[in-house]
Amino acid sequence: MAIIFTYLKKYRVAAISAFCMMLIELAVELTQPMIISKIIDDGIRQSQLSVAWIWGGVLLASAILAFAAGITSSFFASHASQGFGYDLRDKLYEKVEKFSYPVFTRFATSSLITRLTGDITQLQDMVFMSLRFATRVPLVVLGSIIMALVVHVRLGLMLTVLVPVLLIFVFWMIRVTSKGFRSVQGRLDKLNGVIQENLTGMRLIRVFVRRNHETGRFEERSKELMNGTVSALRLAETTMPFALLLMNVGILAVLWFGRIDIAAGSASVGEVVAVANYSLRTIGALSALSWIMTSYSRASASAQRVGEVMSTVDAAAGTLSVNDPDGNTSTLTNTSTSTRLTGQVEFSKVGFRYPDSDLAVLRDISFAVQAGQRVAILGSTGSGKSSLVQLLLRLQEPTAGRILIDGKDISELESSRLRESVGYVPQEVILFSGTVRDNIAWGREDATPEEIREAARQAQIHETVKSLPHGYDTMLGQRGVNLSGGQKQRLSIARALVRKPSILILDDSTSALDTRTEAALLQTLDTLSCTTFLITQKISATASADLVLLLDDGVLIASGKHTELLADSPLYRRIVESQQREVEKHA
Repeated sequence: MAIIFTYLKKYRVAAISAFCMMLIELAVELTQPMIISKIIDDGIRQSQLSVAWIWGGVLLASAILAFAAGITSSFFASHASQGFGYDLRDKLYEKVEKFSYPVFTRFATSSLITRLTGDITQLQDMVFMSLRFATRVPLVVLGSIIMALVVHVRLGLMLTVLVPVLLIFVFWMIRVTSKGFRSVQGRLDKLNGVIQENLTGMRLIRVFVRRNHETGRFEERSKELMNGTVSALRLAETTMPFALLLMNVGILAVLWFGRIDIAAGSASVGEVVAVANYSLRTIGALSALSWIMTSYSRASASAQRVGEVMSTVDAAAGTLSVNDPDGNTSTLTNTSTSTRLTGQVEFSKVGFRYPDSDLAVLRDISFAVQAGQRVAILGSTGSGKSSLVQLLLRLQEPTAGRILIDGKDISELESSRLRESVGYVPQEVILFSGTVRDNIAWGREDATPEEIREAARQAQIHETVKSLPHGYDTMLGQRGVNLSGGQKQRLSIARALVRKPSILILDDSTSALDTRTEAALLQTLDTLSCTTFLITQKISATASADLVLLLDDGVLIASGKHTELLADSPLYRRIVESQQREVEKHA
């Protein structure tokens, strides 16, 4: 819970104001039973109507004052809790965004979404509840006990003995139920994971007629969440019946012994009513304790989950692959072109293995590329092609060897300079909500309309965009659902090209293109002054490359031009011959 106080400091004035208004409201309310006692004893029983009217007026004024203080307290509590939630969510997202790739993959996407939404909301609600109600409950109980003792010592002692027993039981229940709610949050993560997978893969689910299977998975996870929640809530709710039973017994005792004291003349009717009133207020406060206990249990689980992310130590957090020196995210603009790289790349005995794994993904990789050249990377699935370019992007760090760009070790390059010099098209096409124009300009926010159109022409998507209902202003469906696979690939290539990169990385980004479109794209790339890394399975894309890298099981088994590999590499020849037979077969 220490994280709460860290982000509440900014709103301490509002928090203190909310607390002070609550104290005024509470103080006024605690005097009301005594005022009622005066009305009964000095007014009604003495048949003094004027006294009853005077104290009645005082009671009405106190009620108005308590109401005004309560409204003001709620206003300040809302301001503090909403501001706290906004700041914490912002800092949590910033923390996640700055994670190095290995650390980022420790957390499931669905879990991060839950922590950024549901868990933050739980903590936000807890702050409001603490300022408005949770601190009020113990003060109501304590104040009621003190006032009951002031009114009548003997009757007040009954309340004094009963309350500590209840509080011990309630705090024990809070500790027990918090474990249950931590389990509930974990089950919610699993349910969100199934939802995310199914909504993303809805087409595939329908084509493979797997709706019943996936519905069953969803129902199973949903049932687990329901059962866990019911179990935790059932345990929490057992507090209230037990508390009410004890408190009702206490009220009956107050009324019973109060009657005896009235008969003996040691207590007045007003005093007995006042003590009974304080007992009822104590019951009201303790009845809210079940709700407060449940909220605190949920918030405790949420605080641990949020704290887990916030306290995660990223070994790469101090490196330039994660943060800029100034802690800012670089945004490419034309003003930064003077600092951009030329694109000369060298790998020197580079090796890589994923954290906590002994399996080498890449071993002893060495090659050199001059600025402006095109490199085709070829290899079977799992040979390390994508891992190689991830090292170039510094999404991962090499575990051996060095990577040089423009003759400088990549680890010594400023993050902004490296990232703004690279255009990247991932294997899995990712498009964002907005128009076609927005998605291309996402690569460089200050791109002019003509630069956007030129990038689209270079990516061979301009004519397709013109044919859309609203051209470049056409809204894309979720994840570009209203575009074909090839169109989405070309749009993501245009997004990379609008950056006018010094290094262009295409990770199997032409797989959905037909032969003619791919040839036109490759021909256009030849005219660009950027070093291009093209991961591909097509020999048609390697034939015109300046350098072909052939990977097998993480090892660079051959490198050179297309003609050189045909002469020197048996594996490359087999790949070429296999693809030629496929072409002839379908000719």
